Amino acid sequence: MNVRNYSLSILFFCYMHGINKIICEYITKEWLTPWLNSKKSQRSFADHHNIEESIVRKIKSPEEYHIPVETLYKICESRNITLSEFFRLIKK
Repeated sequence: MNVRNYSLSILFFCYMHGINKIICEYITKEWLTPWLNSKKSQRSFADHHNIEESIVRKIKSPEEYHIPVETLYKICESRNITLSEFFRLIKK
């Protein structure tokens, strides 16, 4: 592997490492917090989005959670948006 490819690999890894934090922060700020503020439970959020409550705790945790694409897909599907639309939202 040449230096340029190695550098690009490192940059991609750093971006992907940070993207999990961006995804989880977006879900927490835009979807989970308003849900909880409307007097609904974390459990009902999990049920509505077809995920386990333990996943909700991981998403809102300050520790970086490496959210699987399948989990993100389930959340997006329950909100009637595509993954592409989700990534456009977090890009804003």
